[in-house]
Parts: sequence; C-alpha cells; structure tokens
Amino acid sequence: MQQKYKHILRFLWINTVAAVIAPVVGWALSPHVTLRSLLVTFGFSFLHSQVIGGLAAYIVPKVERLLAPLHPVLHWLLFIVSLVTLGAVGCVLVAAVILTFHLIPLAVYRDEFFIILKICVVVTLQIGIVAKIYGGMRSRLDQTTLELRGKELERERALKLATEARLASLTSRVHPHFLFNTLNSISSLIQEDPQRADRLVERMAALLRFSLDSAQSGLVPLADEIKITTDYLEIEKARFGARLGYHLDVPDDLLRMEVPPLSVQTLVENSVKYAISPIRAGGEIHIAARRNGAGILLEVGDTGPGFDISKIPAGHGLDNLQSRLAVVFGEKSRLTSTSHDGRSAVVINIPQTKGKA
Repeated sequence: MQQKYKHILRFLWINTVAAVIAPVVGWALSPHVTLRSLLVTFGFSFLHSQVIGGLAAYIVPKVERLLAPLHPVLHWLLFIVSLVTLGAVGCVLVAAVILTFHLIPLAVYRDEFFIILKICVVVTLQIGIVAKIYGGMRSRLDQTTLELRGKELERERALKLATEARLASLTSRVHPHFLFNTLNSISSLIQEDPQRADRLVERMAALLRFSLDSAQSGLVPLADEIKITTDYLEIEKARFGARLGYHLDVPDDLLRMEVPPLSVQTLVENSVKYAISPIRAGGEIHIAARRNGAGILLEVGDTGPGFDISKIPAGHGLDNLQSRLAVVFGEKSRLTSTSHDGRSAVVINIPQTKGKA
C-alpha cells in the first residue's frame, strides 16, 4: 500500500513540474506575456496535469500488471495506446470542468481544444514512457541489490558456520581428555617406538593447523580432507589400539574433487565417539567415495548401532555439517543415514564443484 501511494505521488509531482515548466517556457519565448496571463496559463496547466496525472497514477499500475505476461513488443504497444487514451480522457474531463464552470467561453475554447488535446497526449506519452523506463531500471536495480544482499548473507552464514565448525573441531582437539590421551599415547611410545611417537606429534600438529585454517576456504580438495581424517584416525588408533580399525576406499581420480572442510572428519569423529569408544570390543570404520553423476557420494560407515539422522539435536556436529552443506550447495546436498546387517553409515551427497577429476 505504501508503495502504491509513493507511485501516485511521483506521478503527481512529475505532472506538477510539467505544469510549472509549460508557462515558464511560454513566458521565456514571449517576453511580452503579462503576469496575469502567466498565472492563468499555470492554472490551466496545473489543472490538466493533476487530472491526467491522477488518472495515470491510479490506472497505469493496473495496466502494467495486466500487460506483464504479454510479449515485450505487444506490451509496449498496448502501453502506449493506454497512455494516449489517458491523455485524451483527461483532457476531455478538464474541458468538461472548464465549460461547466464557464472558466473559458465555449466559442474560444472550441477553437483551442484540439491543440490542447494534442499537447496533453504528447506530454502524457513523454512522461509515461520516461516513468516506465525509470521504473523498470529501478526495479532491475532493486532486484540486483536484493540478489547481491542475499548472496552476501549466504556467504556470511557460510563463513559463520565454517567458523563454528572450525571452533568445534579445535575445541574437541584441545579438550583435556583428548590432549591427555594423545600425549599419554605419545609418551608411552617414546621409548617403545620413537619414530611412531614423532609421527603422532606431526599428525597432531597437522590436525590442529587444519582446524585453524579450514575456515579460510569454503571447499578443500578431497585429498586434503582424507589426509586430515587419516591423521585423526591414527591419533585415535594410538589410543584405542586394536579396538579401532579403519579402511579407506577412495579412488585416486576423485581426490581433486572439492568438499566442505572437516566434513568426512566430522563423520569419522562421530563414529569413534559412538561406535568405537563405548564398545569394549571396539569396531571398524569404513570410509568410501564414489561418483554420483558429476558429483560424488562420501560414505562413512561403522559397526555401531546407527541412529536417525532426522533426530540430530541442534548444535550437534552433524547438525552443523548439515547446515553448512545447505548453505554451500542448497538442496542439492544432504546427509542421509542407513543401518542394516549390523552396520550403519552416513552418506554425504556432494554435487559438482570446481574440482576436476
């Protein structure tokens, strides 16, 4: 409603300006015009402009909506016809007012009517066409601005979620239990297997560095994601020993495909927490990637009891991952879960990205 009134006021303002310009131009071209005749000319110009402008402000938006589905050529043709009609009808209405109140004698006005009619139609066409072009440009500009704002908001949300994922990952790395268990594993290996202890320190450093740097990019090569996931698993394997087994099934031709950082690692960490740690006998984690059209499917399975992906609580690592997927890929990417024959798995559908196989 507010936009409608703005549209009406804009039309009236433009026509008022036209009403002012007309007598001023006439006075400039004819210096002998008196002030009285100038005021009379302004009065009649103002009357014409307000009547025609008022009609146009009310009718043109309705005409625009009716003509919107038509071909552009037909749209413009009928729009021009409507402006000519408005100018003519408005001029006739003003003539009726002038003659009804005897503002100008009929004999005088009759001789001038067709000249005034032509002027009204021409001015209505000029103002209507200019206003339509301006409105179209303004509408496209507003639409572009909204799209840019929407993209900026999505980008900010993606960065926020990536930062939250990074912080969540980093928090889990510096969690006292994780650090204590890792350092304890390293210390126990220093005498027994110093080379392996050294590799664990390197993996720990790489994991912390990746957690810090992952928010700088929306996507990372699958090779980097698999590398950091392997580092994480080797650290945990030093803690769980034979209780933790894992297997990778990732073809080399998919390693250049791009995925959200810490996506596979988040699924693996979830498996360690719920399928390995609480079970005395431990279990096995299976990480696989396969083509899915132009994209890929990433699957992390384990020997745990499984869960319903739709019941993930807010703030959970998988909930954050699901939100990040939605921001980056929209509805094209999602998490799904399966459970059968004593094994469960979570699958990520990644659509085509910039990475080439």
